[in-house]
Amino acid sequence: MRYLIFLCFSVFSLLTVVGQEDFLAKQYFNDGEYEKALVFYEKLVQKNPRRTDYSEGMVACLQQLERYEDAETFLLRKVEDVYAFPTFLIELGYNYTLQNQAEKATQYYERAIQKIEENPNFGYSIGYRFQKYALLDQAISAYTTAMALKPELNYDFQLARIYGEQGHIEKMYQSYLNLIRDGRTSRSNILRNIDDFISEDPTNSNNQLLRKVLLQNAQKSPDVLWNELLSWLFIQQKQYNSAFGQEKAIYNRTEQSSLDRLENLGQIAMEDKDFENATKIYDYIVDHSTNPNSKLNAELHRIDIALESSNKKTLENVEKKFKALVDEYGNNGTSLQLQIAYANFLTFKLENPEPAISMLKESLKLPVSNRAKAYLKLALGDILVYHQRFNEALIYFTQVQKRLKNDVLAQDARYKVAQTSFYKGDFDWALTQLKVLRGSTSQLIANDAMQLSLLISDNTLEDSTQTALKKYARADLLAYQNKPLQAITILDDILENHKGEKIEDEALLRQGKLLEEQNRYTDAEFNYRKIVEFYAFDILADDANFALGELYRTHLNAPEKAMSHYEKIIYNYQDSYYFPKARKEFRRLRGDAIN
Repeated sequence: MRYLIFLCFSVFSLLTVVGQEDFLAKQYFNDGEYEKALVFYEKLVQKNPRRTDYSEGMVACLQQLERYEDAETFLLRKVEDVYAFPTFLIELGYNYTLQNQAEKATQYYERAIQKIEENPNFGYSIGYRFQKYALLDQAISAYTTAMALKPELNYDFQLARIYGEQGHIEKMYQSYLNLIRDGRTSRSNILRNIDDFISEDPTNSNNQLLRKVLLQNAQKSPDVLWNELLSWLFIQQKQYNSAFGQEKAIYNRTEQSSLDRLENLGQIAMEDKDFENATKIYDYIVDHSTNPNSKLNAELHRIDIALESSNKKTLENVEKKFKALVDEYGNNGTSLQLQIAYANFLTFKLENPEPAISMLKESLKLPVSNRAKAYLKLALGDILVYHQRFNEALIYFTQVQKRLKNDVLAQDARYKVAQTSFYKGDFDWALTQLKVLRGSTSQLIANDAMQLSLLISDNTLEDSTQTALKKYARADLLAYQNKPLQAITILDDILENHKGEKIEDEALLRQGKLLEEQNRYTDAEFNYRKIVEFYAFDILADDANFALGELYRTHLNAPEKAMSHYEKIIYNYQDSYYFPKARKEFRRLRGDAIN
């Protein structure tokens, strides 16, 4: 028993010592103290001659100390050991490379590749070791040899990375596409890697190469996969009509199983304001869908596109279309999105909230899920706010908040409670709700909550009568009611009569946004520039810089100025909500490939 205890204690002590020596060897090496590291690696190699990492660590120390001959002596002995891993042949070859003895180095690199012919499973470790020393041609040879000898091995991912480093873009694409074709890794992961090499410009040589490789694959083995990837490429290039052609082919070749992909494409085109192609896509869905919900969604999207031009004739046509859809789909649990869309149209476009309120209250009597009722109550509350029936709206928002606790809809409802209380002039209650929301799981809600919270708290402390804040709340309500000209007038009053007060930058920003909506871009620019120049260190500086960047990029055709303001956000406001967007647009304007 004593002997067993003594043996266990001895083994434990030995492991502890080895562990300490291992730690010290690595620490000294990382610190550049190679002499000290070498002392410990020599001890470790003596105690553990089969541990590859200790031998490699010792060789690395000798090479850092330029003791190449000592490293050579050790490695020559090592490669003759029948149990030695074949990567030592690469280590010996690299040791000769460091001494400018290319011929000797090549001999050992070739011997390492020959080891793969004896055992293809060595392919990965040998290829990886070649990559470590930037011996890319040898790494390619190692991986391809192993794959040829043992087809179930796959190193296309490693090969793609190497081809990319070498600038062999066509070979890189094919290796990545092999992985997608064989289903060896997630498509999204591969497309992220490919995305680093392409841009939005279809004339870019890398884009053209990818299109060529995809078409070649499609000719060799017709498969819907190639249509899907061509569609993805066209979307990156914002060629939505070409993507639409591919999606129609996919729909027909998959026996018209689902229109989901076409619905997604329509949404992308619409968000990018390519209304012509979005309309074509939704027309196709309406004509081909056998699913009533899918068809109705497409109809509603067509209405949204039509409302981009809100003249009197358009509004009359849209109203007729809504009435026709209501006759076709009725008022039931499967047409809630139609009822909400029609109610919003009546309220915010035709300024006729009473029939909208009646319609949604009728819809609430339908036997639908709690979540569906929550959507109806939020929509009804929004319309009641428009009608300035604030207390009634607060009841519906609060019901959603309590019924769906911990849901993002509940957070949305709480924000609407705060916003409605703000419009009503109950700033204390609004502030109470907003403080909770600043930790929202929705970044957008959290950001909006923080902005409104700071607006209220800053201007309550400075002005006990809250005169300017009440004016601002009135202007904000008018903007919500789609009465921008009246809102702009009230904000003019704030800027004229409350100069130098905390609320000035808030009024400038809010008015700037409204001026943009009225296509008064030069006036909006003036507002944003005032914030940047006079409130550069205040909370809205990042908002103003981003607004200027977007204004210069999208409306004033001044990309250099846009880049300047995006750059200010990147370097001065890293915590900003706009940071990711600013960085993406800055890189896009600079000509980078965007991932």
